Amino acid sequence: MHALHTQHDTAAVVTRAGGDYVLTVKANQKSLYAHLKALPWVSVPATTRTDRGHGRRATRTVKVVEVPAWVEFSGAAQVAQLRRTVTRKGRRTVEIVYLITSADARTAPPEVLATWVQSHWEIENRLHWVRDVTFDEDRSQVRTGNAPRVMAGLRNTAITLLRLEGHRNIAAALQHHARDIDRPINLFLAA
Repeated sequence: MHALHTQHDTAAVVTRAGGDYVLTVKANQKSLYAHLKALPWVSVPATTRTDRGHGRRATRTVKVVEVPAWVEFSGAAQVAQLRRTVTRKGRRTVEIVYLITSADARTAPPEVLATWVQSHWEIENRLHWVRDVTFDEDRSQVRTGNAPRVMAGLRNTAITLLRLEGHRNIAAALQHHARDIDRPINLFLAA
């Protein structure tokens, strides 16, 4: 889950609904991050996986422990340290985040937890990268009232329709549909 949603209320809503959560804790939550960082991670066994693709090598190392008593998120069962080391064109970057999850060790051992987080990042990258890069959303001049939310909804709808039509490259799909005024209308009507 995105760090924005690492809130006590979010955890409570998810557990009340019978679900499990995986909340990301980053450095913008200084106190919680510092407490999690101070746990004795050196003595915790690690699970490591390396993937190659898109011109990079990504190594994810996960260490998981039972939740300490001072973690006050509803239903919290485990905390984890996730270290992601990415090497691209000889340059290496390291990101360390901490996770809090309501899933117990039987439901979410380290390998499963790492897969859940990676799946979330892939989904987020497929949507947010397209919105940020293809639609250049950050430079949008639409900033007041409900207009930003409406525009985000329209962009998400366009991305969804194009993906449903089988397009993997949204920029190319937009160019394809821009060449014929009837294509976007037909795509919308066929949905």
